[in-house]
Amino acid sequence: MPALACFVDAAAAVLPPPSGYALAGDSTLPPPLTFTTTTTTDGVDDSDSGSNWSPSLSSKLFKIDGWGFPYFGVNNAGDIAVRPHGSATMSHQEIDLLKVVKKASDPKCCGGLGLQLPLVVRFPDVLKNRLESIQGAFDGAIQSQGYESHYQGVYPVKCNQDRFVVEDIVEFGSGFRFGLEAGSKPELLLAMSCLCKGNREAFLICNGFKDSEYISLALVARKLALNSVIVLEQEEELDMVVEISNKLCIRPVIGVRAKLRTKHSGHFGSTSGDKGKFGLTTIQILRVVKKLEQLDMLDCLQLLHFHIGSQIPTTELLADGVGEAAQIYCELLRLGAQMRVLDIGGGLGIDYDGSKSSDSDISVAYGLEEYAAAVVHAVKYVCDRRNVKHPVICSESGRAIVSHHSVLIFEAIGASSNKAPSLSSIGLQYLGEGLSEEALADYQNISAATLRGEHEACLLYTDQFKKRCVEQFKQGTLGIEQLAAVDGLCDLITETIGAKDLVKKYHMNLSVFTSIPDFWSIDQLFPIVPIHRLDEKPTVRGILSDLTCDSDGKIDKFIGGESSLPLHELEGHSGGYYLGMFLGGAYEEALGGLHNLFGGPSVVRVLQSDGPHGFAVTRAVSGPSCADVLRVMQHEPQLMFETLKHRALEFCEQHDDDSVVNAAGLANSLARSFDNMPYLVSSSTCCLNALTNNDGFYYCSGDDFSAADSASVVTSVAGEDEHWNYCCA
Repeated sequence: MPALACFVDAAAAVLPPPSGYALAGDSTLPPPLTFTTTTTTDGVDDSDSGSNWSPSLSSKLFKIDGWGFPYFGVNNAGDIAVRPHGSATMSHQEIDLLKVVKKASDPKCCGGLGLQLPLVVRFPDVLKNRLESIQGAFDGAIQSQGYESHYQGVYPVKCNQDRFVVEDIVEFGSGFRFGLEAGSKPELLLAMSCLCKGNREAFLICNGFKDSEYISLALVARKLALNSVIVLEQEEELDMVVEISNKLCIRPVIGVRAKLRTKHSGHFGSTSGDKGKFGLTTIQILRVVKKLEQLDMLDCLQLLHFHIGSQIPTTELLADGVGEAAQIYCELLRLGAQMRVLDIGGGLGIDYDGSKSSDSDISVAYGLEEYAAAVVHAVKYVCDRRNVKHPVICSESGRAIVSHHSVLIFEAIGASSNKAPSLSSIGLQYLGEGLSEEALADYQNISAATLRGEHEACLLYTDQFKKRCVEQFKQGTLGIEQLAAVDGLCDLITETIGAKDLVKKYHMNLSVFTSIPDFWSIDQLFPIVPIHRLDEKPTVRGILSDLTCDSDGKIDKFIGGESSLPLHELEGHSGGYYLGMFLGGAYEEALGGLHNLFGGPSVVRVLQSDGPHGFAVTRAVSGPSCADVLRVMQHEPQLMFETLKHRALEFCEQHDDDSVVNAAGLANSLARSFDNMPYLVSSSTCCLNALTNNDGFYYCSGDDFSAADSASVVTSVAGEDEHWNYCCA
């Protein structure tokens, strides 16, 4: 064994032999033995040396060419490159993600925007490309197969209700009549407002449970020349639609959601099948048709909707569901309904791990073109056999539209590891004090196993030795110095044999519960990658631990079935260490909570530009302040501040001659704390001339901060409602 023998040999010099025990008639160990091991001390494969490392090897290691294509890659500088126009992006149009982060987070006095991390970076160009790609895939399938109608999609706003995301989708999709889907009253209100600036033919699909107010809003939308369709999720909703439409004298357009027999067996398939949460059975659909016929309103029934679940894994399952729905569509036409639209719902999946697998909830075995071709073929096949006019095909592919366009950036603020201490720091002089006869015997067994090169026996005796010493400590017969020496020696032995877990814990300035809630709640995996230093070989493996006081606040599962992530050492590197979570543009922001009162991230909107930097920040918004998150929980920050300011004045009057000045200083510091984000502030991002308090947090004057004077900032937000009085610089 390498250093292992000298560890136990050094310890033997201070350990007296137990009575009745001896090793080959001698209490001392022979000189250290030597041996070699293939286990690396960092836990990372050593097949490629650091000197031969390249960005392309990092791309392969992190599977970027799989999940990231065609929007993300690694440039020659070792930074993540964003390709805003997908495969059509030219080399000079690529955006260096690290430069965007630096522009956003660098202090104002250094030319940045002074935003605090974590940070969401939105790329509207990617969003536009996703819309155009989905539309293009259906247009191509329709043309190649001779389909005699068109595709007209909608975006379900539940995936990301951000104002600018929804407005961008309406603007980018106006040319091909792209619409919106709502599932609640506030979503319906925002959809109505946004579609006032959209294409008049765009659908406004009204899904979800409904009351009279919801239905009234949907009917008023038609009065406002919006193409709203009320989709019946429950049979009882029909009576409300009929009653309210008669009162308002507005002829409704009605759809029905069918419960298909086709079932998606994955995690996201619980909404499918005849026991799904939403939709009508065939019996209920027939009752709806009969009632509409009796009311002379059967012409109002124009749309059939279904949804067999998100992340449909294969086109075979997709075609099966679409084919079943197409049969129902044809039957409704036969019964006299004026059907014209088949809404296939969501389900267009995202390949989160780049594996193109059909056996995973985080991957799919098809691309956009294959998906569209399968849908068009399934509908055309059924309709042609039934001699039915081809319907307009509508889809609600929210995840596929918005997932790629936003990246969550967060910073590692430190790292800890299980690496054993050095032999010189163990404190071997304490080992001979207070050990029981049994513990000394365990040590002698460790020594013997070491000499024989028996790794498993050595680990067994080491574990037993440590347990005996812990019991002695609990009983008060062993001091903390002795226990620390035992811990150090046992860690050294375990590490040298190669049995020690060397995975580091990287502490991230992030809340998993706020920014990546799906990982915590449903084990959803997202690609997580360092956004720079990818021209260097990652030399350690790590898990990610967040700021919250919760054991679940960590990321210890990664794509590819990995339980740790290849990372770079923090020591010896100037500047921050930034990681990005990709493909998280859907759901994460809407689902995030306020655990430990950590609010949402800062946000920047970035467009590709032909200027010297290659991008323009068109909008920058700081994340919620401490005061903001306190208000959400019904606290009143202004009253809290006044209470603390009063206490500060009382304290200074009692203990300081210069009470007014010191009280004002304390109050000013308290005010900054209310105005700042809840996340930690890295001193490396601060100006040298900034003021510091005793805790090492840095501030610059509110007068020094504005988000609008950078040459690469197109739109100022300083005049809007965001609170920018203080910024971390």
